[in-house]
Amino acid sequence: MKFQLKNILAVVAIAFAFSSCSSDNDTPVVDELAELTKFKEITNTTHTIEMYSYTGALEQGYNEISLRIKDKTSGDYVNNATVSWMPLMHMTMMTHSCPKSEVEKVAAAGALYRGNIVFQMPQNATEYWDLKIDYTVNGTAYTATSVIDVPASAKQRVTTFTGSDNVKYIVAYVEPHHPKVALNDIIVGVYKMESMMSFPVVDHFKVKIDPRMPSMGNHGSPNNVDLTQSALDKLYHGKLSLTMTGLWKINLQLLNASDVVLKGETITDLVPASSIYFEIEF
Repeated sequence: MKFQLKNILAVVAIAFAFSSCSSDNDTPVVDELAELTKFKEITNTTHTIEMYSYTGALEQGYNEISLRIKDKTSGDYVNNATVSWMPLMHMTMMTHSCPKSEVEKVAAAGALYRGNIVFQMPQNATEYWDLKIDYTVNGTAYTATSVIDVPASAKQRVTTFTGSDNVKYIVAYVEPHHPKVALNDIIVGVYKMESMMSFPVVDHFKVKIDPRMPSMGNHGSPNNVDLTQSALDKLYHGKLSLTMTGLWKINLQLLNASDVVLKGETITDLVPASSIYFEIEF
């Protein structure tokens, strides 16, 4: 009886050991760069800052940007940095910034940092954007700055205007990245210009949408849902109905917290398009 009990205990111990080893070996390795493509490196004497996006480029409009900080000496990636950034457009007569988010760590155990920047205008032959990245590692402050490429978007993805309240607004298309013939989730960012360097998110507004196909008699689509602000990401979410492939103009109206229209027109037979809009083609 004692011999049998010892054998049973030994089998249980071996099974537990194998189970533990198997569990350790089966722990998935997370690829922080999945679906991301590097488009830029910014360097200083200590680090190389690798910059990534889903498209492998920047463009006029809303851009989600990821970065990693690589130590030039050790080759290791920094996972304990505090990061901020400042994009600047250098124009002939002035310099200004644009809407931008905080830069946050993507995963506690990783080394990827992420945020978004809305470039409201593209570069040209004489005017350009640069990006300054400030960061602190173990109490030591570093900085790195470089010119970045921000070409014009192929379709209108951002609109800048002065509302009837004399405030300058920037409204930027965020999603869907890959629109389809269906009822799509649509996300938009709404910002205002407080100064040449400050463009905070606007709270508690509403964005009305009226998608039309100009090449198809300017027909619309059913079941669209106007956009309201999410408390989680501070962006504006709604539903966009696309009934066929082709070029769509998403006509916009921006309303304040009192439902007063600040910019944009209702589409009628006499008013075929709003003065503020986005374009998508798929």
